Amino acid sequence: MTLKQKRDAAPAIGFSPLYQQVKSVLLQRLVDGVWVPGSLLPSEIQLAAEIGVSQGTVRKALDELAAENLLVRRQGRGTFVAEHDERRILFQFFKLVPDHGERRFPESAVLNVTVAPADAEESAALAIEPAAGVIRIRRLRALDGRPLILETLSLPQKVFAGLDRAEIPNNLYSLFASRYGITIARARERLKAVALSADDAAALSVATGTPALRIDRIALALDGMPVERRLSLCLTEEAHLPVRPALSPQPSRRVCHTKPPESGPFKHGGSR
Repeated sequence: MTLKQKRDAAPAIGFSPLYQQVKSVLLQRLVDGVWVPGSLLPSEIQLAAEIGVSQGTVRKALDELAAENLLVRRQGRGTFVAEHDERRILFQFFKLVPDHGERRFPESAVLNVTVAPADAEESAALAIEPAAGVIRIRRLRALDGRPLILETLSLPQKVFAGLDRAEIPNNLYSLFASRYGITIARARERLKAVALSADDAAALSVATGTPALRIDRIALALDGMPVERRLSLCLTEEAHLPVRPALSPQPSRRVCHTKPPESGPFKHGGSR
């Protein structure tokens, strides 16, 4: 079925701008593995001709995917599918920054890897059946040799079959992409201040009851499927979570469109 046939067959419920429709098409190619991490995308001109929209519309869709860290624009070379290298993970997913010094990737030490039935929280977080198998990875993460984070990762065993028998690398998201074809696109987080239990405090070499920051994170794949739950207990005496500056409100602008509508398989509207 062609793109036009799919659009014609779809129920007319709501509306999305043209560039968002193009973005959905491009995102689906990432989900389907048509474009793998590190690969070069066709040019904007080629994509525009193939999809049946203007080059500017394709550019806006690509810009949004780049802003979401799914694509990488390289001047003079083209647009590439983002890889889960340390730099990307460092700035997109790892939030703890030393009070003195630059942001850097932490070292990891795996404490244990087990397989067990999912508990109620894991089942809800990962959208899996109660008591479905989960792989649990417990590890310490350190900066400058000082353990600052105790992590417990819960992964659906059905999705990551055999991971419990593999060597666990420092960069897990790169392994997810290369071995399982799963790219982590974004994450949802909840933060809470807690006092460390005796076991958790011992793992971090601090006293029982030491204050810590608890980060409960659900990592989502490109298609929105939750594939990882990560509970992190973070010591913040020597590190912090940077706060993004508030965005200044932008003045409203009236835009007059004089360009005639584009032809192609998509419905059109005022915003692209």
